[in-house]
Amino acid sequence: MADALEPPAPERLEAYFALSEATSLLQHKIEQHLRSEGDLSTVQFQILMSLAFGEGAATMTQLADGVVYSRSGLSYQAGLLEKRGLIERVRSTDDERSTLVTITDEGRAVIDRVLPGHIAVVRGLLLDLLSDDDVERLGAIMTRVRDRIRAEPPRSAARRAWRQ
Repeated sequence: MADALEPPAPERLEAYFALSEATSLLQHKIEQHLRSEGDLSTVQFQILMSLAFGEGAATMTQLADGVVYSRSGLSYQAGLLEKRGLIERVRSTDDERSTLVTITDEGRAVIDRVLPGHIAVVRGLLLDLLSDDDVERLGAIMTRVRDRIRAEPPRSAARRAWRQ
């Protein structure tokens, strides 16, 4: 492995900055679409998608780890979704410290409304530009990166800093 203090080769830095910029631009376009079509933030969309296409219910901790968001930030976003009637939160019967989150019919209706446009944005700005081989390589690369990062303990496992 390369020395941590040794700068990466210029082509590696260039690839990193291209990835960083492309990701930011794509996220911005996605956020614009989600705001205009569903009045959703990206994290709210991720929460709804996790619930709609996952197990149907998840704990707040599972959602925070899945969408890579802080517990307090997720609680705030879930509160906004709950006020709109898109999710419901209830105390878990299995663990009184856990809160279970489920998507409502209204939440599913919002997903049904915004998902086709979301797919169109992703296809138009990313997927349609790539060959099948490109998609396969990109998927393998990003899976390797994701798995490396996810091998570390999730944010929810970190000790909370107590205010004094």
